[in-house]
Amino acid sequence: MNKELEHQFVTELENNQNIVHKVCTLYTNDRDSHNDLFQEITIQLWKAYPKFRGESKFSTWMYRVALNTAITLYRKSKRRVRTQDYESVIFKIKADEYDATEEEQLKLMYKAVKQLGDIDKALVFLYLEDKDYREISETLGISEVNARVKMNRVKKKLRTVLNP
Repeated sequence: MNKELEHQFVTELENNQNIVHKVCTLYTNDRDSHNDLFQEITIQLWKAYPKFRGESKFSTWMYRVALNTAITLYRKSKRRVRTQDYESVIFKIKADEYDATEEEQLKLMYKAVKQLGDIDKALVFLYLEDKDYREISETLGISEVNARVKMNRVKKKLRTVLNP
């Protein structure tokens, strides 16, 4: 891969890394698992980047790869995340230390959302990221109508969990 493409990828990843941190928070329960999943998502993004055609925004594509990686690893390992050796990756990314205290008010919501199924988690995550139903449907590979219906059902579930 040429240096210009590599530079573009690193810049985009650094500018959008909070997306990956949020996905990691949603699909892991401790700091080590969070870091392992962050690393694995970064590697999968790097591997897939040459195929990114720019038909959607980088962030939309990043959500899709990150969520698919997290869901796949979550299902395969039943919450034990396996990763590749990070040293084998040829680029270095300046990673900001993630400060979970900024999202303290979301802890209860995250706890409730973690009780949902994989696709429902991803749906809520994208909704909370202020994505419209068109972008949610593109990211998850479902119809816009299906995304709306699923979101209404998930909202009812979350109300029940958060207000017993």
